[in-house]
Amino acid sequence: MNKRLMAGLIAFCVTAPVLAEEALTVPLKRLSLDAAVKVAQGAIDACREKGIQIAVTVVDREGNVQVALRDTIAAPITLKISRMKAFTAVNFNAATSSMATRAESPIGRVEGLVMSAGGVPVLVGGSALAAGVGVSGAPDGADDEACALAGVAKIQDDLDMAM
Repeated sequence: MNKRLMAGLIAFCVTAPVLAEEALTVPLKRLSLDAAVKVAQGAIDACREKGIQIAVTVVDREGNVQVALRDTIAAPITLKISRMKAFTAVNFNAATSSMATRAESPIGRVEGLVMSAGGVPVLVGGSALAAGVGVSGAPDGADDEACALAGVAKIQDDLDMAM
């Protein structure tokens, strides 16, 4: 047998198991600063159209604040609540409105979580978690959530095309 061929077969046999193993790293999706600002401003604009002053926070996939805005006369507490809603949405990869029944459970009493409507995850291609958005300040959680979703809608088509 040819020495080169033999060397190639040996090299293949040694490296083949490595090629079949799972990757040691995983790619993560994150919003750019410009995208996060568009989401936050979109949420503010949507609530202003309803005559509502809110605060909005966009967090990265780990729950770290990326952008936080509080409209001119929104109550100061709305900023903290919007951050907690965004943090909760990203940690559970779910809208906080879907967690209302868990609010009185032990998990619902974990400091820093808010399980009332107004927090939504930001997904790339419908499944890859990129961020979370939280809105606070509307008299009703449904309006908070609607404004958060309106903010996400500002970039959702671009996110889906980025897959």
